[in-house]
Amino acid sequence: MPYPGITFRPISDDDMPFLYEVFVSTRVDELAPLGWTDEQIDAFLRPQFHAQHTHYHAYFKGATYDLIVLDEQAIGRLYLYRTDTELRILDIALLPSHRQQGIGGVLLQDLLDEARAGQKTVGIYVEKFNPALRLYQRLGFREMEDTGVYYRMEWSAEAPSPAQDT
Repeated sequence: MPYPGITFRPISDDDMPFLYEVFVSTRVDELAPLGWTDEQIDAFLRPQFHAQHTHYHAYFKGATYDLIVLDEQAIGRLYLYRTDTELRILDIALLPSHRQQGIGGVLLQDLLDEARAGQKTVGIYVEKFNPALRLYQRLGFREMEDTGVYYRMEWSAEAPSPAQDT
């Protein structure tokens, strides 16, 4: 069941400032201990944002790059690459003011339902310090690989649910 008021719309060049804001919001906690000024943070993150954006578009042709919109206001982004066997979540992120409200869980459950119906897996790379890691684990994602900074995680309809693991 979709979250009430949530819609999606493809990103455009006009959305780049908002997309950068979302990107920065996912890195604030990681950078806070450094004591950097806003200018230093921007100088560090802006090239990373552009590199990520360019990489996704170069290597995931045919992916969908959508804004997550709540009651006509952009609140996050969902980048998704669909293949015959997998839904790969390239990126899902909400602004801090919309986190911890169940929105992400509902969006992910919708993707799991789509994958189940199509007999596909769902894959994602999750940074080890990302608080959403617990959500992925609760939904039944399994750690498939430790890449150092990230876990490559996968959900499969065939895998037992976390409640069935004993």
